[in-house]
Amino acid sequence: MLLSMTGFGRAEVTYNKQDIKIEIKSLNSKYLDLKMKINQRYREKELGIRQLVGPIAQRGKVDISIDVINRASEADFSFNRPLFKAYFTELNSLKEELNIEGDILQTIIRMPNIVVPNEGSLSAEEWKALAKGIKQAMANLTNYRETEGKVIEDDFEMRVNSISRLLTEILPYAEERKTKMREKLRQNFEDHLAKAAVDENRYEQELMYYLEKMDITEEQVRLSQHCKYFLEVLKNKKQVKGRKLNFISQEMGREINTLGSKANHSKIQHLVVQMKDELEKIKEQLANAL
Repeated sequence: MLLSMTGFGRAEVTYNKQDIKIEIKSLNSKYLDLKMKINQRYREKELGIRQLVGPIAQRGKVDISIDVINRASEADFSFNRPLFKAYFTELNSLKEELNIEGDILQTIIRMPNIVVPNEGSLSAEEWKALAKGIKQAMANLTNYRETEGKVIEDDFEMRVNSISRLLTEILPYAEERKTKMREKLRQNFEDHLAKAAVDENRYEQELMYYLEKMDITEEQVRLSQHCKYFLEVLKNKKQVKGRKLNFISQEMGREINTLGSKANHSKIQHLVVQMKDELEKIKEQLANAL
């Protein structure tokens, strides 16, 4: 099973007249980059939130947003007066300077940390409710990643099969190369030496040297094995690691490049270019595979 690093998960829990809304989104990144935009009330649990999210997210740029809508009575909350005054002073100055119309009080009310609960430290029950919401949001994120991962998986399978098909198309040209090489070498000998002076033993030695130097059988076999291994890892029912597929794709690239450098045949070169194109698209997608 392949997972994408791109995903989105949302959850909402209610605790003591508060609606706690959690949103988690992730993008591709080489390492885990976890950023939080959470209500000031939950800052003391930042480490706990990271411990809940990190092992499941594993990799990627992960943004967590936790917002609280308080449905409590006036007695249950108060204004952060110093912060309110600071916002008012700055915004009112800008309003007069720029001649802006409008009610700045409504703007200030919406600013973060202006309205704060009167409760003291976070209770164990509220943390339990918050943790439940985070786990649900992460489960939804994982479901999203699985759906995206299936799309990537299907694309990988199609492109690796395409490389395997192109590899089989090289076979008849590989035999043709040997025949042409034999004829070309024979012609070169005869052009520079009298036909009767051609040393057949030397000719065979030279022929074997060039045929061995240009032989692409090993590259074909190894590339075929890498393609099969890529698909085996991809179809593993356990979670597939994008890094492992990336290592295999690098090996595939080495064999394709060697095929191209040793080919010395226009038709084979065309097939190699098509292989490189398919492999490049695989690498682009691998950047988003978990």
